[in-house]
Amino acid sequence: MAQAADIQGMRPSPARRWLRRTASVALGAPLLAGLLVVPTAGSAGAAAPDKAPAGSSTVDVSLDTLSPAAPVKGDTLTVSGTLTNKGRQTIDGAEIDLRVGPRLSGRGEVDDAAKRKGYTPGADPDAIDDKYTVKIAKLPKGISQNFTLAVPVDKLDLDASGVYQLGVSVSGRTAAAPFEQVLGIERSFLPWQPEESDKRTKLTFLWPLIASPHVTAETRSDEQQTPVFTDDALAEELAPGGRLQQMVALGSRLPVTWVIDPDLLASVAAMAGGYEVKSGDTTVPGKNRAVAGQWITALQKVVEDGKVIALPFGDPDLASIAHRGKGVSGTLSHLQNASTVGASTVETILHVKPSTDFAWPVQGAVDPGIVDVATSAGAHHVIARSDSFKETGSLPYTPTAARPIGGGTTAVVADHRLSTAFDGSLLRADASTLAVQKFLAQTLTLNEQAPDNERSIVVAPQRMPTTAQAQTMARALEALSGNRWTQPQDLVAASEVKPDPLATTKVPRASAYPKKLRNQELPTQAFQNIRTTQGSIDSFETILTQPERVVTPFGNAVNRSMSTSWRGRSLEAQAYRDAVLTYLKDLTGEVQLIDKSDVTLSGRSATIPVTVQNKLVQGVDRLVLRLKSDNIRLKFNDDGTMAELPVRIGGGHSQSVKFDTATSANGRAQVTARLFTEDGTPYGEEMTFTVKVSEVTPTVLLVIAGGLLLLVLAGVRMYSHRKRAVASDTANGDGGEPEQPSDPTPDTGPESGAPSGTGEKVDR
Repeated sequence: MAQAADIQGMRPSPARRWLRRTASVALGAPLLAGLLVVPTAGSAGAAAPDKAPAGSSTVDVSLDTLSPAAPVKGDTLTVSGTLTNKGRQTIDGAEIDLRVGPRLSGRGEVDDAAKRKGYTPGADPDAIDDKYTVKIAKLPKGISQNFTLAVPVDKLDLDASGVYQLGVSVSGRTAAAPFEQVLGIERSFLPWQPEESDKRTKLTFLWPLIASPHVTAETRSDEQQTPVFTDDALAEELAPGGRLQQMVALGSRLPVTWVIDPDLLASVAAMAGGYEVKSGDTTVPGKNRAVAGQWITALQKVVEDGKVIALPFGDPDLASIAHRGKGVSGTLSHLQNASTVGASTVETILHVKPSTDFAWPVQGAVDPGIVDVATSAGAHHVIARSDSFKETGSLPYTPTAARPIGGGTTAVVADHRLSTAFDGSLLRADASTLAVQKFLAQTLTLNEQAPDNERSIVVAPQRMPTTAQAQTMARALEALSGNRWTQPQDLVAASEVKPDPLATTKVPRASAYPKKLRNQELPTQAFQNIRTTQGSIDSFETILTQPERVVTPFGNAVNRSMSTSWRGRSLEAQAYRDAVLTYLKDLTGEVQLIDKSDVTLSGRSATIPVTVQNKLVQGVDRLVLRLKSDNIRLKFNDDGTMAELPVRIGGGHSQSVKFDTATSANGRAQVTARLFTEDGTPYGEEMTFTVKVSEVTPTVLLVIAGGLLLLVLAGVRMYSHRKRAVASDTANGDGGEPEQPSDPTPDTGPESGAPSGTGEKVDR
């Protein structure tokens, strides 16, 4: 009977439990490792996929809370969670027990233990005393039941300092199996350190404030240049309970190093000053100025005495630049500019001087090209990760983060296990609790690897943690607040720690860069698009009287186009780049030539006016208008078939530029008009029109002269006739004053800037 009870997971006598516990501790890791390959009860009796779960997977056990996360002597451990009967039968006489396994030795055993599923007789420890069992008479199928276990820590038989695997199991009977058996189990970890360590691991935890780009290159024409946002999604992250609000609120009470994308600060500051949001083909006023202002104010208070690391503006994707963009001219210049702008942005908005000496490639994956790009932007420290910077030797412990990699550059190698501890969805309470306990377990086993070798470890979590991930990270750090086996350290100090002489300093080859990450990179075409946009910006700014109104918003938009956040969103990234270039073309098109119709010239010389319109709110200068004739019958100032005149126009005005011409023969000439910058770069589209030349010949002049002579003679005759008539009237006694005709009304219309009419005739 005792043997049968042991096989089915029943509780043996206290003496038997003591003997088994002693044997487990004595055998240690080898026994546990050997037992891990034994099929679990759940898998041995696993049902077909279309059947209800059986054995130790019949009941789903979730651990929602485990408090305190790292208990000390005198504490009471409280575990609460939920049971869900996934089977097809009611469970009778259900009992919830706590099981504490032997002390785990090393980080590898923690990893292995975390992978275990189901209940394995012999491998899993016995339940603790019956006194702390929770009983449930019936658990119907499909029903969930909450539970809470409370056990004094001194009843857990915890021995030496270390990490113990903690299991919560549920046993019971069903109609099909009317004997007690374990029907479900969930495991976690219990870090135990009754005494403070003489040596503590120095722990650096990066706390990133990074968001996707939300600001376009577009601004309103008012003096403040009100920015236009693609959407109002950033406000949701800044509002109470939002991701970024939680990051600031949680980080304010934690010993962390703030890693900030200056673009986020600039975007929020712009919102606080007033902004608009795109809505179809128009824009509407943004409604979250107050939310943005509150967030900025809160962050300013938090970082007053803290360490701030400023990333380049827009958090550019260093790997994409190294692998796809470095060969495109101008790309590295953009990165250098982003670093400069980033530093000034953080200092202006947060009123603290940030460190700009750190580069952070995606997931800490590095190769020689990425390191070269990072250092070209002025960084002397590259935040890498240990799964990229793999140890080549048989180092029995996790080395210090700082590694010199040559050229005065230091790789700060974050720990892979700790940095990824909070990945994935942590919305469920049980997932969050398990993540916290595993993080604590890893930090404690790391500290115990080499207790006399005090090391400096860096944690670089995901760039944009969700709200649930941020809250879980905060819980883990708060559990370490007693400085029992770790002590906080900022990133700058961590980068200056003396490197471990046994740690690898070799940068991985380019071929070792993860394929999955490489497939997410911005394509070369993206950087070619950026180069085209920058070329248009450079040309445009040379003609502006206030170039900063264009250079600043477009320069920031170019930096955002290289953002790391575009990874995995290639279509959205392309749409953003296209929108920037389209808006720039619309702006440059506001300075244009007014279409001109055909012109008729009579005589050997005349003036041709061409109108240039400026719809911008600022003036333009350093432009020239060039006219070119395709026929020598039409020359400009007798100098040839081409002429140039300077153009300078105030905002919202037009200018009529007049060219003197000379003709030598009748006929037609095709004239091309185009604007150029002072350095000869074409600006805008060219315009063509036809000039008809009608020269007046000597014969025509003779005819005109004869006609004029006849008109003069006729006038003399009319005058003589009128004089005789007046004399006759006087002789007849009629002395009235003759009526005088009024002056004729002028037929010259006011000057117009409208396009010339068809067949326009320009005389001189």
